[in-house]
Amino acid sequence: MKIVDVRTCRTNVPLKKPFKTALRTVYDAASLIVIITYDQGDVSYGEAVPTSVITGETLESIDYAICAVMRPLLIGASLSQYEQIFSAIDRVLVGNTSAKAAIDMAIYDGLAKQAGLPLYQYLGGYRDQLETDYTVSVNRPLEMAEDAKQYATEGFRTLKIKVGKDDIETDIQRIKRIREKVGPDIQIRLDANQGWTWKEAVVAIRKMEAFDIELVEQPVPKEDIEGLRRVTEATDTLIMADESIFSLHDAIKVLETRSCDLINLKLMKTGGIKKTLKINSLAEAYGVKCMVGSMIESKLGITAAAHLAASQPNITRYDFDAPLMLKEDLIDGGIVYQGKDILFPLHHGLGIQRVKGVL
Repeated sequence: MKIVDVRTCRTNVPLKKPFKTALRTVYDAASLIVIITYDQGDVSYGEAVPTSVITGETLESIDYAICAVMRPLLIGASLSQYEQIFSAIDRVLVGNTSAKAAIDMAIYDGLAKQAGLPLYQYLGGYRDQLETDYTVSVNRPLEMAEDAKQYATEGFRTLKIKVGKDDIETDIQRIKRIREKVGPDIQIRLDANQGWTWKEAVVAIRKMEAFDIELVEQPVPKEDIEGLRRVTEATDTLIMADESIFSLHDAIKVLETRSCDLINLKLMKTGGIKKTLKINSLAEAYGVKCMVGSMIESKLGITAAAHLAASQPNITRYDFDAPLMLKEDLIDGGIVYQGKDILFPLHHGLGIQRVKGVL
């Protein structure tokens, strides 16, 4: 299969409720869909989302990177030499991880289709079903508690609570109120999105441990690896690195210093499936489990992330609630949600049939 065309289209879907973290507030899910066409008439799909406060990319920069810089390298390339494709797109641009991820997932979609397998089976096929958590945006403590109760009532057994936006005492009240509302059987994990200093994190986590929390994600600024290590050593709760790890080099630094207990992998950070697999393998060698998460993406990008997560035994946690937050699903095909459970129809590749309004 040779690539004969690469094109993009922009989509935008409002969220049911604004998504708030310590870093940003999101009202709409904007994304860039990539469609690769092959000489035999087949197509494959990818998605990139602009998360400027994390990856530094905008919708415009992603579109330019794909159409003006990567597209000329892709036209005429053969899937039988896919390592040449990955090497070329990696060399031609520094950073631009979301743009690279969109091309990467489209190539993997094509490879799995060529092999006649769903992508999760092509990559390893370890599981055929996942369970996602659901995220509670950072708001006033009572509002967050009501949101958490609603999600628990809908059947979600693990809630990811956003903190780190205000003072520590407010964050403690958030978790206290949520635990009171949802009871003892719901698993609570926290995400501070770099919102604390390492000293603040130690104080906050020690106090929050009274409310039975599973883990705390990225408690300190991404560059503060020493601070991350100190928090990991000073608390009993599992500490997860997220924004501190974009690349294999970042992962080596964090893993060698034993600065975290867990790693959150995201295709938009790493540049796609290929590099995410490498980081996961390295983490596995250090005995560190991984979660696969996402930005605010459509079901297309989440389908690629979910297929990756299902393929590997070292990936044990899943944060794939973003499509459930959207007012409309533009994607025909892909993964299937049954409440908290994610199922994988046995379609080849990602199983994407159509993007509404595009094809």
